[in-house]
Amino acid sequence: MKKFIIEDSFWSLFPDARIGIVVCNNIDNTIKDKEKYEEMLRSAEKEALKYLENPEFSSNSVINAWREAFKKFKTKKGARSSIEALLKRVYNGNHIGTINPLVDIYNSISLKYALPCGGEDIDKFVGDIRLTKADGNEEFIPLGEDENSPPYEGEIVYKDDKGAICRCWNWREAVRTMLTENTKNAFLCIELVDETRLNEFEFALKELAKLVEENLGGSCKISILDINNREIVIE
Repeated sequence: MKKFIIEDSFWSLFPDARIGIVVCNNIDNTIKDKEKYEEMLRSAEKEALKYLENPEFSSNSVINAWREAFKKFKTKKGARSSIEALLKRVYNGNHIGTINPLVDIYNSISLKYALPCGGEDIDKFVGDIRLTKADGNEEFIPLGEDENSPPYEGEIVYKDDKGAICRCWNWREAVRTMLTENTKNAFLCIELVDETRLNEFEFALKELAKLVEENLGGSCKISILDINNREIVIE
């Protein structure tokens, strides 16, 4: 029985955060209709523009909230939240490419609600997954690379018993647990640091689960973790 556990070292920095989890089981993530997901992403890109009203990119509230969060722990130079990276591409007029249905769905939700979304293959986890401060010696091979790039000591990471899964909270993902067309059971997450956006956060979770079930079959279960609810079973 695998668990997702958020440790005290995280809550000491972010006592008001919310981590929303959608556990998806028995899904079919094979690519069948690429055009449908391209249209989904294009629509989400247009909706995302409403969050970028300030011509100074970093001054938009959805960007600034995560810039401030990243100041609270040690990060790799230049590391930015996943939502900033997505919005930056939209801001610069560059389209988000399709990858596979699960990734396309969570990227579209991320853009539509301007919240960081991510996903991993549950069957590739080794032991429990934790959101915590890194020891600094965790194995981490990023997507697109083949060399170990461990996190800094004190960096916020998702990790399991084998190593780090995502560095700098939601900046860079490991190749080991990435979602592929073969993924049957997925761990999807949405992260909130701005309490004023709790309603949007909850809507985003519901829509994410609904889109997965409608398009990929299987079943989805939503959980929201906070300082008073720190762990869930994920299989």
